[in-house]
Amino acid sequence: MSENLKLYSEMEGYEVINVNDGNKFNCLGNNDVIIDENGNFKMLVLTNNKSKIGLFSKNEFIEVPWEYVRKIGTKTVIIDADEELLKKYH
Repeated sequence: MSENLKLYSEMEGYEVINVNDGNKFNCLGNNDVIIDENGNFKMLVLTNNKSKIGLFSKNEFIEVPWEYVRKIGTKTVIIDADEELLKKYH
């Protein structure tokens, strides 16, 4: 297999970090990936936990278009996105 290819099963434990503001999101496996009809990545749907403890914490979901993904490293997915431009919902 080529060095440039990565399997999603290998990437599930990768952390997602936004270099624009330093936010760190859950591991990729705890988030959703939207794939188009041609099998290409279209968007990441990240969970932004407002509270780290408690069963009644509110989750905020953030849609990150794939063009904001800058690099996939050995253990991280680096995004560069202005938070004000991202679609958020609860």
